[in-house]
This record gives sequence, structure tokens and C-alpha cells, in this order.
Amino acid sequence: MAEVIPPGAGRPYATIRAEQEESPLDFAPDAVISLYKAHGALLLRGFSTDLDRFRRFAEQYCASSALNDSRGRELLDHVHNIQSVNRGVAPFPLHPELSREPWQPDVCFFGCLNAPSEQGATTLCDGVEIVAQLPADVRQAFENRRLLYVQAATAEELEFWLDTPDPSDAQLAEPPAKSPYFFWRDQERIIRAFTRPALHRPMFTDAPAFGNFLLFARYCLGIQGVPLFEDLSQVPDPLLAAVKSVSDGLTAPINWQRGDVLMIDNTRFMHGRTAVRDAGERLIASYFGYLRFALPNPEEPAHPLWRAGPFNPPRRLTPAARAA
Repeated sequence: MAEVIPPGAGRPYATIRAEQEESPLDFAPDAVISLYKAHGALLLRGFSTDLDRFRRFAEQYCASSALNDSRGRELLDHVHNIQSVNRGVAPFPLHPELSREPWQPDVCFFGCLNAPSEQGATTLCDGVEIVAQLPADVRQAFENRRLLYVQAATAEELEFWLDTPDPSDAQLAEPPAKSPYFFWRDQERIIRAFTRPALHRPMFTDAPAFGNFLLFARYCLGIQGVPLFEDLSQVPDPLLAAVKSVSDGLTAPINWQRGDVLMIDNTRFMHGRTAVRDAGERLIASYFGYLRFALPNPEEPAHPLWRAGPFNPPRRLTPAARAA
């Protein structure tokens, strides 16, 4: 039997440590689901994991997956949407995967196919704990607010969501039910947008969480306006600096060992990474999925395309949109 080590001080994830199991597939799925719902982040360590076992482990729990078109990733299995993480060396701020899009996955799986000899840790932070430790005035500034994600739509996106690259004003005003965006015309451009709560409820807890694209946009990309508050105002620097200060104190590293599998509730946890010394020796597989046991998300359209099968969204072309 594998040993289960619950989260502890400086370790916000539960660890499932192999004893006799050879593959992560040997650990009972019902036990994984129970631990995942309770803790939100699981590290499976000491197992023998290759790309096929990683894929089969993730697909036990997911009905579909999404491709992440951000730069610097290597496609490891195009049929099943398995990619490497970004192969660069820069540190990354905390973020939920694909929170810049309305199809943010439920869960992230990371599998260590080759561990770095030093540095290159993945970092984790519980968004629920961030909110719990925010100063009262900072929390109040985010409560009952929404974040607005705005981009100029490409012709490829318009074709995908509106079934035409050159929509009329009437088509913009009433997009098909499949579309997660609303649209408007701004001179020669068509804008697509969606909103999400600034503090949201994760899938398996009622406590509010902080988890969005703000930290990555502000502290990695240097972008002030992605996302905005719903009234088109920028999130003030002091507010975000307070969030960063709290999250920095809560962030824990995972120093990879070959064969590790990390399963993260992407509706609750944010992740990042420390600087990478040697990008050539660090190979981490990623799978971004939609759970078979997911709870309905009222922010999503009915029967969203990304929950119906492998989802390959129309590609964004701008560096900012293709970041994290």
C-alpha cells in the first residue's frame, strides 16, 4: 500500500508515496478522487511513470482535454493534447492554467519525465488560503467585483465562434450559444471578451479563492490591462502588490524527482516555477483536463465544446495572448 501524507506546514499538497506500486495507475482511483476533492493538490512520488502511464493516469479522471497554444511548449502526444511545460529558463509568477480564456481547465497534471539536477522547481499556492490571509481592505476591494478579459478577435476566432470571419452587427450582438464570449465593434476591430469573479468559488470548496491571470500579466508580461475590472478600470498596483506579498509567503516549491506526477485543482490552486538552470535536462509533461466528476460551472455556456472531447481552440497570434 502506498503511504498518504497529508498537507503540512510549508507543504500545501498531499503526497502519495509509492511502496509496492509500480505505476501511478496502481493507486485506487476512488482514493485519488477523494484526496483530490479534500486537498486540491496531490504529489505522487516514487512511482514509475513514462509518457503512456502519465496519459492513462490523467485520462482516468478526465472526459476531455485542452491544448495550450502558449509559446515555448513541445508537443509530446498530439492525439491526447499532452505537451511539455514551457522549455525556457525564466521564473514564472503564479497563475491558474489558461485562466486568460473562458475554457480554463478543471485540473492540471504534470509528469516529470526527466528531473532537473538543480533549480527548476514548480511552485504551488492555495488560492483559498490567499483570500483567508488578505488584509480586510484588500479582500473587500475584490469582493463582488468581476474581472474583464478583453482582446481583439482574430479572423480565425470569429470563424470558429461565429461561423464567419466577417460578422454583421446583428451576429455580434447575438453570438451562437456555443460562444463563451460577447463581442462588439471598435472602429476597424472586433473585440471579444468574457468576465469572471475576482474572487471565485473553487469546484470542491465553498471558501472563496484568488486565482486569475493578474499576477502573471502584471509581474511577467508587464501588462496593466489584462484583465481589467468589469467597469474597464485597471486593478490598482497596491492591491495586486498586497496579493503578491501574501501569496509569496504561502508559495511552496516542488523539487522534481523523475517519475513524479502532480495533480492540481486548477480552480483552487495557482502554480508557477523558479528559474531553470538547464532547460535541456528538465522535461515535464502537462495535461490540462476537464473532470469526469466535475461540478457544473455556472460561468460556462451550456454544453461547452471543451467538455465534449479533445479541444484545440483557434490559435492566438499575439505574444501577450500566447503567454501562460
